[in-house]
Amino acid sequence: MKKNVLISGGSGFIGKNLTALLVAKGYTVSILSRSEKRNTEAVFYYKWDVVNHTIDEAAVLNADYIVHLAGENIGERRWTAKQKAAIIDSREQSVQLLYTVLKKHDKKVEAFISASAVGIYGAVNGEEICSETMAPANDFLGYTCQKWEDSIDFIENLNIRTVKIRTGLVLGKNDGFLMKLTPLFKYRLGSALGSGEQYMPWIHIDDLCAIYFQAIVNPNMAGPYNAAITDNTTNTVFSKTLACVFGYSIWLPNVPAFVLKLAMGKMAVIVLTGRRVSSDKITQTGFKFKFKNLEGALRNCLTK
Repeated sequence: MKKNVLISGGSGFIGKNLTALLVAKGYTVSILSRSEKRNTEAVFYYKWDVVNHTIDEAAVLNADYIVHLAGENIGERRWTAKQKAAIIDSREQSVQLLYTVLKKHDKKVEAFISASAVGIYGAVNGEEICSETMAPANDFLGYTCQKWEDSIDFIENLNIRTVKIRTGLVLGKNDGFLMKLTPLFKYRLGSALGSGEQYMPWIHIDDLCAIYFQAIVNPNMAGPYNAAITDNTTNTVFSKTLACVFGYSIWLPNVPAFVLKLAMGKMAVIVLTGRRVSSDKITQTGFKFKFKNLEGALRNCLTK
């Protein structure tokens, strides 16, 4: 009988790609959704509503593994007090809903694998390479990621293996943050942001999904893992490389930091800061990145 993986946030960019990989690997996938959708031979949909604390419990009871990707997009809207609360609540409350069902039925899935982010190391610029042993930063990004990961510890307390995937900027085809940049760079209007010196820890969507799969099949994986390439990609390097892929050299000056702050408010720290992260822990599990070269990864994402 095929193993079943339940994915929260399965309708998003990462969830869709992970679903395709799991089905190709011979798994069935269950997806928690706020709306009714038609099942297929390998993909099943179950309703939940995090705000109203409702869930079709069969989704959890039928699962062998849970991959938790759900959460308010941190870069979708300005960081008002209300939006900040929504970002944190969406992460904590969705885990709580899953925890309640697991505890109620004493359900033991083989692993609970949750998204997190390299933002746990904070909105800081610097040369330090951040490893999983570092303490969370004392800012909104660090606090949000810490609360997110703390909520997963309740699952671990049920004697379930838990894995936290601290994700960098995800490069993929037809979706993700790269697609927001494509129109500007395609028409030769792209440029670096702020000082351009901020690091951009990135990962190709195929590698990210492969890390999630590794976390499913490797019973020795537990705790946090950085999911990003360890390199020297700054915003300037990224911008120049993306322009090169489109066949030109950047000619526009950097977008001033104050312009981005006016446009984005406090959320501008997402694009004006960035830290280098170590991928040593995940590679020590035997994982091998398919895409380690930025230009190669970008060309793969942007070819038809």
